[in-house]
Amino acid sequence: MAGPADTGILREAVVYLAAAVVVVPLFARLKLGSVLGYLAAGAVIGPFLLGLIANPKAVEGLAEFGIVLLLFVIGLELKPARLWEMRRDIFGLGTLQVALCGLALWGAVLLATSLTWQAALVVGLSLSLSSTALVVGLLKERGELNTPTGERAFSILLLQDIAIVPLLIIVEAFSRVPNPDAPEGLTLVLSSLAAIAGLVIAGRFVLNPAFRLIAHVGTREVFVIGALLTVMGASFLMASLGLSMALGAFIAGVMLADSPYRHEVEADIEPFRGLLLGLFFISVGMALDLSVLKVDFPKVIQLVVLVMAVKFVLITLLGRLFGTPLSRAWRLGLLLSQGGEFAFVLFKAAVAGLLITGAAASLFGAVVTVSMVLTLLLSALVRRFLPEADEHPAASADGLEGPDGASPGTVIVIGYGRFGQIVTQMLHARGVDVVLIDRKPDQIDLSRQFGWRVYYGDGLRPEVLRAAGG
Repeated sequence: MAGPADTGILREAVVYLAAAVVVVPLFARLKLGSVLGYLAAGAVIGPFLLGLIANPKAVEGLAEFGIVLLLFVIGLELKPARLWEMRRDIFGLGTLQVALCGLALWGAVLLATSLTWQAALVVGLSLSLSSTALVVGLLKERGELNTPTGERAFSILLLQDIAIVPLLIIVEAFSRVPNPDAPEGLTLVLSSLAAIAGLVIAGRFVLNPAFRLIAHVGTREVFVIGALLTVMGASFLMASLGLSMALGAFIAGVMLADSPYRHEVEADIEPFRGLLLGLFFISVGMALDLSVLKVDFPKVIQLVVLVMAVKFVLITLLGRLFGTPLSRAWRLGLLLSQGGEFAFVLFKAAVAGLLITGAAASLFGAVVTVSMVLTLLLSALVRRFLPEADEHPAASADGLEGPDGASPGTVIVIGYGRFGQIVTQMLHARGVDVVLIDRKPDQIDLSRQFGWRVYYGDGLRPEVLRAAGG
């Protein structure tokens, strides 16, 4: 007979899920966003408040896959041709952002602390990175990822992910305890380029045939396994070279962007992405050392304001330099003004190289976390009190007629965007009666101006389709 089960892991899983279920809807109701809700949930159950989780670091490795899956899904939506079109923003604007913000923060940290110039440079460059998970999650949540500001922000974030390689080389070069087993900088760069080229070749000549074979099998579980294997295999290859796992997943996603299996892969990955990304933000919230805030609160706030102000000003100016209107440039600066999750990786390497102490790493770690929280709060306040700052402010669905009021039609068209309009015109030319459904109130209002009757509803819900079918 089996002995009593170890309920420790199960208890922690229940705590994570319960915290998310209680706190996240509350923050969403207050229009503060789900990301801030996850951070707050992590802070509440973490060791510095209720202490419901015994070992918060135990989930960090798993939680990082939230970022990995997020970048993979984004890669699926970016075809290589589109990525090539963004090269000026990625390598021009992105490189300038990391370099200028890193140098400016180097001087600021050097003046505000007693760190050596080498340590201050490492910290400054680390703080120049922004949070890919936070910014992209925020943009996707608001449907702004494909707007000009969203694409420009993503271009900078992508360059920052690539920049982790030279930044780790800089940390290793300044290290007071050099690692004899660490590869030389040139070797690391060449192996990184070889890994990226290998992923591109594999994506073009291996992934599509593999998914075609899996599709012929017809078993959905195998398709899910294949999708996860693609993500984890690409991430493992990059991580084994000391690169960003998220970068490997992103490249794999881009290689599948032209694939006929893209939508199926995205649908299979989406549940894992949402769950693990939420777990990532909970783990960040748990890592917020409230004792550091209690002891060094004035210093933390001073450094947070310093970091966010420097990045906001420089990114806004760079945005203007690259042709972004001022109304969008300052939003870009606000979006990217926080520190990022990869700063923790560089802080850890700096501690191992005796460049900074553990206490300094905790201090700057608190600065990064607080800056992430402040970015979310400021973005929520801007969205609430300056709705004109939105590139496409959400229209209200109040008063819009549902599809149950439509007269019966032969065809139901779901989504009255550009493609829906073309299809509708073709059907009308054939004399076919059409019922139009869209869930975007602003799109419905715009269609009315051109004389089209579009009903409000979610066309993915069976009951809405039944109502529209008369």
